[in-house]
Amino acid sequence: MTRLDSFFEISERGSTVAAELRGGVVTFIAMAYIIVLNPIILSGTADVAGNELGFTQVSAVTSLAAGVMTIVFGVIARLPFAFAAGLGINSFLASSVVGSLTWPEAMGLVVINGLIIVALAVTGLRKLIFDAVPMQLKLAITAGIGLFILFIGMVDAGFIGSTGFPSPPVGLGRDGAGSIDSVPTVVFVLTLLVTGILVARKVRGAILIGLVAGTVVAVAIEAIWHLGSAQDNPGGWGLSVPTLSGSPFAIPDLSLVGEFSLNSFTRIGLLAAVMWVFTLVFTNFFDAMGTFTGLSRQAGLADADGNFPRLRSALVVEGAGAVVGGAASASSNTVFIESGAGIGEGARTGLASLVTGTLFLAAMFLTPLAAIVPSEVAAAALVIVGAMMASHLREIDFTDFSIALPVVLTVAVMPLSYSIANGIGVGFISWVVIRAASGKAREISPLLWIVAVGFALFFARGWIDSVLGI
Repeated sequence: MTRLDSFFEISERGSTVAAELRGGVVTFIAMAYIIVLNPIILSGTADVAGNELGFTQVSAVTSLAAGVMTIVFGVIARLPFAFAAGLGINSFLASSVVGSLTWPEAMGLVVINGLIIVALAVTGLRKLIFDAVPMQLKLAITAGIGLFILFIGMVDAGFIGSTGFPSPPVGLGRDGAGSIDSVPTVVFVLTLLVTGILVARKVRGAILIGLVAGTVVAVAIEAIWHLGSAQDNPGGWGLSVPTLSGSPFAIPDLSLVGEFSLNSFTRIGLLAAVMWVFTLVFTNFFDAMGTFTGLSRQAGLADADGNFPRLRSALVVEGAGAVVGGAASASSNTVFIESGAGIGEGARTGLASLVTGTLFLAAMFLTPLAAIVPSEVAAAALVIVGAMMASHLREIDFTDFSIALPVVLTVAVMPLSYSIANGIGVGFISWVVIRAASGKAREISPLLWIVAVGFALFFARGWIDSVLGI
């Protein structure tokens, strides 16, 4: 235990082994939905050759890549951040890339994207960009991620939904009609309130207790009313039904490991492939940077400049996550904002990541059991954590409008556009333009100017694609 404490600096960071174990379990529960959601996204689309990825195969490699990368990160970076397939990139692959490439070629682009990010981290350029971001924007990124997590939780729970109209675009309830009319959403509300009360009363293990209690209630309700899936019943459960039928064990099919190809440049040409890699790198790079910023501050591990222990190692391993994810056909693996759930439970070291990673590896064999926690229950933890992270706005001075506007834009764009990278990009561009026009150009790092221009190109990539005929 002494060696364990010394290696992970558990006591030094004010934590305990029990808190790390709890935090690791809570993070896994909050992230377990990816075992079901990632294969839903990736396995339902045929590539240019008409081939599809199998659901069970994608589920297995999703757990494998997440488990391996989370454990590696825990040992090397020794931080309580977990990894899994990034939702932005997997959706981009399924919706935009495989219409022109095969799945192995699309995953090859993900591998290339990861190698570029690793190179940027190894050379120190990624840390230089990280250091160039003003503290006010780092705080805004933390708060923006908090509201993003909160919004994700409410959408996943059916508490907020699309109206299907231009205005208002969203409303209360799964269909945005203005009322809560599904039992799973009521379970979310009850879990949220119970967990919120426990957190407010500073009960140890509050988030874990809330998740377990909510799951037990959900299982009981499903056993009585047989609501089933929302795909079959509008009032049913979202991603996973809280019931276990058949054996809880499954032998993982890892046949997709190594099924990637670097032939995309031959199929679609150099320019088109480069534009897609550019999109992947920008999304991966800044999503992770924002998440690192938010989580490290939430854990109390960031210094006055926003840096945290073993920052460079963390950036290198995060880039390697894209390589591993692409090589395993699971899509790019990156740090997950849901790690905040474990941090909220007390996790402060890489020991929590070892617990989370081990549970992901076990989930390859226990996929039916891991999927028993409904997304409506896990969503309650996300809302709690989002509220915790949003509180960092109190540290920002809003009296200077050249600071206030970029901060508010950063915070607002993340949840509204469903993208951390978009919020960071809008924040960077508005910060550079407004601060420079306010006579404070000398205070802006040259790197921030370069990144702002890069984001302008990133946001205009659709128009650039059309002009270039890609």
